[in-house]
Amino acid sequence: MEKRKEHWETVYSNKQPHEVSWTQECPATSLNFIHSFDLPKTAQIIDVGGGDSKLVDYLLDEGYENVTVLDISEKALDRAKARLGEKAVKVKWIASDITEFQPDDYYDVWHDRATFHFLTTHEQIARYLDIAKQAVHGYLTIGTFSDNGPKKCSGLEIKQYTESQLQTELANGFQKIRCITEDHVTPFNTVQNFLFCSFKRRE
Repeated sequence: MEKRKEHWETVYSNKQPHEVSWTQECPATSLNFIHSFDLPKTAQIIDVGGGDSKLVDYLLDEGYENVTVLDISEKALDRAKARLGEKAVKVKWIASDITEFQPDDYYDVWHDRATFHFLTTHEQIARYLDIAKQAVHGYLTIGTFSDNGPKKCSGLEIKQYTESQLQTELANGFQKIRCITEDHVTPFNTVQNFLFCSFKRRE
C-alpha cells in the first residue's frame, strides 16, 4: 500500500492536470449516470479515487449537499480543495487507499472512474467489493479501461474489463443496470476506450 501511495503522491506533486491522461474538463458521462438515478440533492455521493477531478465542482454547482471525495493521494485532494476555495468546506475529504477504507457512512451513489482497474490481484478486488457492498445502499457506477483500452496507466499495470467480466465481478451484491463504452481523448490527444457501467445494490 505504501508504494501505491508514494506513486500517486509523486504523480500529483510533479504533474499538472494537462500532463496526466485522465483529466476531463467536464465529466459528462459520470454526471449522466448520476442523473439517471434520479436522486434528491441530499443524496450521499462518494467519488472513489476522485483525486483532483472536477466532478465534485459540477455536483456542488448542481446543488448536491452530501459529497465525499476519497483518494489515496493527499496532494490530489489538496489541489481539489485549493481549486474549490470556500466551497471546499461543503465536501467531506478522505485520504485513504480504497482497499483500506473503513466507511462510516452509507452511500446512495458510489462513483469510481479509473480506480477499480488499478486493482490487479484477487485480494485487492475482493476487498474493494466487500467495502462497496458494506457502504452502498443505492447505486454504483464504475468506469474502467475496456478490453480495447490501454494495458497500463501512469506506469502501472491495470486490469481491462469487458461488460460481462465487470458484471460477473459485481454479481454478488449488485444488479447491472446498463453499460456503455466511450473514447476518452486525453489532454495530449491520445484515445483511451472506457467501459462505464451502472449497478443497483441488491436487496
